[in-house]
Amino acid sequence: MKFVLDVHCHTIASGHSYSTVHDIAREAKNNGIDLFALTDHGPEMPGAPHLYHIKNQRVIPRVIDGVIVLRGVEVNIMDYEGELDMRDADLAELDIVIASLHHVCINPGTMEQNTNALIKAMENKHVDIVGHIGNPLFPIDSEKVVKAAKEHNVLIEINNSSFSVSRDGSKENCSHIARLAKENGNMVVLGSDCHIAFDVGNFESAGKLLEVVGIPEENIMNTSVQKLIDFLESKGKTGLEEIREIIKKSFI
Repeated sequence: MKFVLDVHCHTIASGHSYSTVHDIAREAKNNGIDLFALTDHGPEMPGAPHLYHIKNQRVIPRVIDGVIVLRGVEVNIMDYEGELDMRDADLAELDIVIASLHHVCINPGTMEQNTNALIKAMENKHVDIVGHIGNPLFPIDSEKVVKAAKEHNVLIEINNSSFSVSRDGSKENCSHIARLAKENGNMVVLGSDCHIAFDVGNFESAGKLLEVVGIPEENIMNTSVQKLIDFLESKGKTGLEEIREIIKKSFI
């Protein structure tokens, strides 16, 4: 199975990452990736970019080194009611939005509290993906979260970086979540969560997990740029017509 896109990438603007936009584009091309999303951290993450930086992504070309660029963000879930660290009006300007729990922005709660935080965040129509939900620091009721993701048309991310020391202990949780997603018919997406350009499109561990679990290709978003754009438009994203034209000319 060939993976052609990466929806979770951080630049130096995130404060604890080490590559520029162009660095990521270059390595994406080298790694056979046709599209990547810029998803620097939301403004409440320590060291994160100012809101103006996130909103100004309109100056970034749609294609760099032959690779399509989506303009997005990884917002922080700030409380157990799913409050995000960006306003809906600002999220509406972006192509793609990941919502994630980070311990520097919200204290890990009980299973019930963490589950409620994710579900409430997914009720926000601007949220497209829930990020690294297998993190053992935030125990959740995986079955409830998986069912809510399908109900609200939100992708479940299987985060490749979670299999490293960044979220040690995630593998078992991610495997359980992936199996539930398969049983429930959810759409899933692989994210490298790269914090340096060389990792863009690196799905080595997460991809093997999906293969073991047996999630069908049609339920994995990374296999087609067209499939991702169709999904984003189904979520009400606007301004993607230019990308559709690029796809027609370059990829089909």
